[in-house]
Order: sequence, then C-alpha cells, then structure tokens
Amino acid sequence: AAARLAAEQEVENLSGLSPNPEKDIFVVRENRTTCLMAEFAAKFIVPYDVWASNYVDLITEQADIPLSRGAEMKGKCGTNESELELSWLDQAYTLKLSFLKEGHNTSRGPEASWRLSRIQFTYDTSERTYFKDAVSPGKHTASSHRLSALVTPAGHSYECQAQQTISLVSSDHQKSVQLLLSEVRLQPFDIPADFVFSEEHKCPVDQREQLEETLPLILGLILGLVIVITLGIYHVHHKLTASQVQIPRDRSQYKHMG
Repeated sequence: AAARLAAEQEVENLSGLSPNPEKDIFVVRENRTTCLMAEFAAKFIVPYDVWASNYVDLITEQADIPLSRGAEMKGKCGTNESELELSWLDQAYTLKLSFLKEGHNTSRGPEASWRLSRIQFTYDTSERTYFKDAVSPGKHTASSHRLSALVTPAGHSYECQAQQTISLVSSDHQKSVQLLLSEVRLQPFDIPADFVFSEEHKCPVDQREQLEETLPLILGLILGLVIVITLGIYHVHHKLTASQVQIPRDRSQYKHMG
C-alpha cells in the first residue's frame, strides 16, 4: 500500500521556471491531480554565538540563509491538513510548512478558511556556508507556536507581494529566528485544475497599496466630474439670466418702459 501511495504521489520543484532567481515554485500532485501549489521567496535570519577576540566573551553574529533553488521536497495533501517539506545543502536546512483548513460560524453563517498553522525550520550551525566559527556547532530547530498566518477563505489562493516577517523560537537558547517571505502565491487545498490557482485573496498590505495607487485616480475623476457639473450649472444659469428682462436700476429710465 505504501508503494502504491508513493507511486500515486508526485512532487515537483519548478523553481527554474521563475524569472526571479530568489523565487521558488513547488507542486504536489496526488492521483495525477495538483493538490498543493506554492510560489514564494524565502530567507531566514538566524542569530548565533561566536567567540569575541579575547576568547572569553560571546558575541552574536547573524546568518542570512536563503531557500536554495535546488531544494529537495516532500508533500502530502489531505481534506483538512496539508504539508510541504523542503531541504537543501545536504539536509543541513529543512523547512516544514503545515496548513490547516477549518470551519467557523460568522454573522453570515458557517464559513471555512485555511491558514498556515505551523512552521518548523531545522538548521545546522556546523554548516560552513552561512555559519562562521559558531560556538558549540550543531543542529537546532526553530518553530512557531499557535501560528495563524496567511488566513484565506476556503476555495481561494493566498497572494502577497509585500515582504512578511514571521518570528520563530529556536532551541538554541530561545533565540528568535526571522523568516522573511515575499512574492507569495500559495494554495494547499481545493485547487480547481492541474497547475491552476483559484481566485486570489490578497493580503492586507497589498490591498492597502492597491488602494493607495488607485485613490489619486478616483479623486481626480471625482474632481473632474465636479468641475464639469459646476461649469454646466453656470452655463445653464447664465442662459436663464440672459433671457430675462433686465430692470433698470436708475428710476429715471422707467419712463422708457412700457
């Protein structure tokens, strides 16, 4: 049964199709149908300890670790739970994203949504590409606690071009690891067709930026409309007053009226 399941599941790293070298694309397919799609750029900011020049004190350095394009991937899809796992540099780094779909009652009645419910990042400070002379090198795990991120109505994909920062707590003396996500398009449930995202649900930052871009145009159209209406009213008023009999203000001219 396990062999049959493995044969029915396919995972594909399509990052090479992205024109942005920092953006990765991953697809999970089950029974020849796409069940999870993810596109994003990701980087981790990881603090770690090194010896000071006196070899007595510890100082904190910072490693900037991008998600590698050559990442190996695993994935699984379910009705209410899905998962994407990525590893790179000989599994020195592993990122696991867990998604949850759930229903809830609102004033409009029962509704469903999905969210990113857990992030787990495993890293090895003995890896020399990003960590230089780390004290007590070894593997550590940074994870989220009770995470509720990327909340999206069921049947929609999540989209956010803006950079988002998610904090993770590390097993390395409870240090705070930062995950930077940007250019995100993601859907772990209810994909309508092979390699096709559902209608996007934009993040609040993108919605605000879109409003800031369109607001000047809307205000300009309103102002132009007000000017046109004002000129129209003035023109009609001028025609009406011009057609009326003008009563002379000098009473000596009354004798000429009749």
